[in-house]
This record gives sequence, structure tokens and C-alpha cells, in this order.
Amino acid sequence: MPIVVGAIVVAIAAGAFAVYGMRGTQSNAQADAGANCAKTVDLAKKHMPLVKGEVAALTVNATPFKVPDLAFADASDKARKLSEWQGKTVLINLWATWCVPCRKEMPALEALQAKLGGPKFEVVAINIDTTNPDKPKAFYKDTNLTKLGYFTDSKAKVFQDLKSAGRALGMPTTILMDNNGCEIGFMAGPAEWAGDDAVKLITAAIAN
Repeated sequence: MPIVVGAIVVAIAAGAFAVYGMRGTQSNAQADAGANCAKTVDLAKKHMPLVKGEVAALTVNATPFKVPDLAFADASDKARKLSEWQGKTVLINLWATWCVPCRKEMPALEALQAKLGGPKFEVVAINIDTTNPDKPKAFYKDTNLTKLGYFTDSKAKVFQDLKSAGRALGMPTTILMDNNGCEIGFMAGPAEWAGDDAVKLITAAIAN
């Protein structure tokens, strides 16, 4: 009996150590994110006067948040990760062909990319259709989306990753991320991203 009890005690201790270790790792990661993204929160607060009109629904981040390194694929089915855009301000948008507001929003994202896209900024629109991969490609062609890069996640894991972080509340989901991978703000629902209000906000984000 003492041997059995001893084994149980060891197992419990090992389990507690594992949980503590995992929590410690998570806490360290959160602390690192906080240290790296604290400046972004301060800058985001300065952008608050620009969060109005067409982009009034943007929730400006009040606490440091590092955007997860989302994994997806490009038009050639090559694996891509969000960290590849490190150094750029990025507007991340999750969309699907079954989402009517998403489809209506895509031409505005195309126009925004045409207007501001370049070495310092890019719109990364990720399709999350889980069936019929030809459908979103056909939508790109039919809607004449030539400036937006085509990215897809047929398992919709990017949505689940952002949902777990409290950032995906519906479709479309959009995150404005700075050049260090830190969130400036996020939005659930569509916006007129090519409008004056959006352009002024994103131009200010790029400048910082």
C-alpha cells in the first residue's frame, strides 16, 4: 500500500509540475507579448479620434495583444504564415463566399490594397470556405479582384484561432495589426475600407 500511495503522490506532483510549467510558459509568452505590444496600445489610443464614421465599429485594443501567427495557404497552395508580413502594417480579413457582407466588402478591400498597398502595408484577406475551393477563386475572377493576394484556409482554423483569442465574433472578421505583429484594433462586421475614414486611420497606423 505505501508503494501505491507513493506512486500516486509522485503522479500528482508530476501533473502539478506539468500544469504549472505550462502556465508558466503561457504567462511568459503573455508577458513577452505585453512588453512588445505595450507601445502599440499607447499609439492606438492616439488614433482614437480617427476611429469614426465608416470605421467607427473598430474596437481599439486597450491591452497589449500579439496577433497569433496564423497559418494558411496562397493561390499556389503554398503554406504561408502571418509572421511573413512582419515589418508591415497589415489589415487581416477573414471572409467566405457564403457570407453576404463579406462579398460586398471585398471590392473595398481591393480598392484599399490598390491605394495603400506596398512595402509598408498590405491587406491579407483569408478565405475560410471549407467546401468547393474553386468557388472563392471564381469569386475573385468574377469580381475582378486583381490587387488582393489570394489566401485560403479550407479548415477555417484561422477563425478558430482568433475566436479562441476573443477576436473572431462573426463574419467578416478584421484585425488591424502594426509592423511588430501587435493588434491596433479589430472589427466584427463589414466596413467601407476604401473610404476616407478608413484610409486616414490606416495611413496614421502606417506612419507609426
